[in-house]
Amino acid sequence: MRSVRARAAIGATLVVAVALVAAGLAVLSVLRTNLIDQADLQAEVAAREVAGQLALDTAYADLDLDDEEDHPVQVTDEEGRVVFVSKGLRAISGTASRGVSPVPSASAGATPSPGDDDDDGDDDDGGDSARPARGEVSSDDPDFSDGTATVDGKQADYRFAAVEATTPAGLTLTVHAGAPLAAEQEAVNTVRGAMLTGLPLLLAVVAGVTWLVTRRALRPVEGIRREMAAITASEDLARRVPEPGSRDEIAALARTTNETLTALEASVERQRRFVADASHELRSPIASLRTQLEVAEAHPELLDLPGAVADTVRLQVLAADLLLLARLDAGEKPGAARLEVGALVREEVSQRTGDRIPVTVEVEAAEDASYEVNGSRGQLARVVGNLLDNAQRHAESLVAVRVAADGAGVRVEVRDDGAGVPEDERERIFERFVRLDDARSRDDGGAGLGLAIARDVATRHGGTLTVHRAPEGGAAFRLQLPRAA
Repeated sequence: MRSVRARAAIGATLVVAVALVAAGLAVLSVLRTNLIDQADLQAEVAAREVAGQLALDTAYADLDLDDEEDHPVQVTDEEGRVVFVSKGLRAISGTASRGVSPVPSASAGATPSPGDDDDDGDDDDGGDSARPARGEVSSDDPDFSDGTATVDGKQADYRFAAVEATTPAGLTLTVHAGAPLAAEQEAVNTVRGAMLTGLPLLLAVVAGVTWLVTRRALRPVEGIRREMAAITASEDLARRVPEPGSRDEIAALARTTNETLTALEASVERQRRFVADASHELRSPIASLRTQLEVAEAHPELLDLPGAVADTVRLQVLAADLLLLARLDAGEKPGAARLEVGALVREEVSQRTGDRIPVTVEVEAAEDASYEVNGSRGQLARVVGNLLDNAQRHAESLVAVRVAADGAGVRVEVRDDGAGVPEDERERIFERFVRLDDARSRDDGGAGLGLAIARDVATRHGGTLTVHRAPEGGAAFRLQLPRAA
């Protein structure tokens, strides 16, 4: 039952079984009803034929009976006493009579005529209005009943029709004529037997077909499972699960799984590069600092104290950058404090007293007199600082910051008049540990984490960070943030 194939096969078999049983019962009911209706018609025709002869004052001995073996006939008087039976009829039930009377049958030749009754004929006007008139057969629907009859020593089930007739002498007789139910019973039994025989076979076919179809449909899933297990065991994220040629849900699952593996491989590869680059970036200042300390230990007069301080500061900055990136990768959400971007930019610029090129700040007048956003003051200040550091490294004589409205958001643009960023490199510069100017030393060019941190922080705040060509010919970095509600 833990297998999808088994559950699907059992479920389909149960549903088909219930449907077939319901349909079989309905078919048997309709078949039995139709056959009984046919038997009722035969019995009614036989009863009316005999009743018509009695209404014409035909003597019992002269009654013309067809198929006496298939249509036994019994005639009773008003008190339910049997006055006539067909040839060979020895016992009958289901007619509400008092049993077969010793009155002679038509073959005895001694049966009295209906006209020989002692009736005085005074019932012409005082009889029951529901009874047929003298010499007529009742036009009402006959009464039908189930019973048995023994004809020539053979007992069988019959369907009896009761028709009333009144003789010219005023005697009301009830004719019971039967139609055999053997054919109906045989047909119903045959159909029932065929259903009972075919139902298990059909259910077995349904279960087998469902099992095979489900197995075939789930075969790609098993292939995906095996490949995923192999990938987990080998830790080779370059492998991919097989994609079936169909366009169904399983093919979509395989494509999504491969896309997930691709993203996972890229993430792991990025993490590996990050660790390798971080190790490389940390190795240089640590090695330089150790060398200086070892030299100072042996020759204190040769200690390069400014260089040691610079290496220590570089290590501190790099460690802070790596820690921030680790928090961002872990999904740390920014704060929900309301910040005024114009004031934040002015404050950050005012603290930069050692910049090579003075920074000009322009804050356009806002319609609501403010540019408020929700976020972390420290992280957004870090973004502005990183963009200014990048501009200071590449600018020749101009670094400018402009704060303005941008639709429903706020735009902070940092421009310089340097060489700019080639168009085909405008996305790569936001990758971690990327430096476009390989000739620039690591001390001058930084670790290549500033722009990567700036974009990650912008994304965490629901904004974007892109680079364009400035009017002065250099680079223009545009930070767009949504305004606070």
